[in-house]
Amino acid sequence: MPLPVASWIREKDEPLFARFFSSHHELILQNARGEEGADLELARGVLITGGPDIAVQFHLEGTADASLIRDPEPERDAWEFKAVKSALERGLPIFCICKGFQVLNVALGGTLQMHVDGHEAPEQRDQNIQPLRHAPGARHRFEFVNSSHHQALDRVASGLEVEAWCAEDDVIEQVRLRDYPFCLAVQYHPERDLLYTPLFEEFIAHIKSA
Repeated sequence: MPLPVASWIREKDEPLFARFFSSHHELILQNARGEEGADLELARGVLITGGPDIAVQFHLEGTADASLIRDPEPERDAWEFKAVKSALERGLPIFCICKGFQVLNVALGGTLQMHVDGHEAPEQRDQNIQPLRHAPGARHRFEFVNSSHHQALDRVASGLEVEAWCAEDDVIEQVRLRDYPFCLAVQYHPERDLLYTPLFEEFIAHIKSA
């Protein structure tokens, strides 16, 4: 039986994500951005990926400076917040990346720093050069990651457990939802390097076993 994975993926990122699912033939990675869309009712897992900043209306009232928000896509935001809510209600595996990391935090009642310096140099997009430090219980530990972003978590939502920080300035880079089957979120970009295959494999394993 096919196992649909619901997501919204930018066109340029589709080939990057496809690599991690290509050997799992029973999984179907559905892209809500495309004509066929993604059916949340049938989804067996939810993948929230990188993209532009969350539009101001999706932040807690008074926590977002609209002047610092870059290229928002409210239609996409609406779908992603709905997808997270639906997945949490059903106990589905959830994997959130970059913007998705921020969507999860805001969806659970957390807030964002609207701009941080030192995290969007060109070389940070594809090179694993940002050092991390990890909490003792972190399951996945990457010494250096390819983290490129201009916003970051501020107040961490209730229930999220921080697993990794930037070693240089303590910006949060990895969290996991406590007491939940599988909900992992990372600020860096695992789709850009096969080094991060274990993250996808854990996500996929939970989809298959759910």
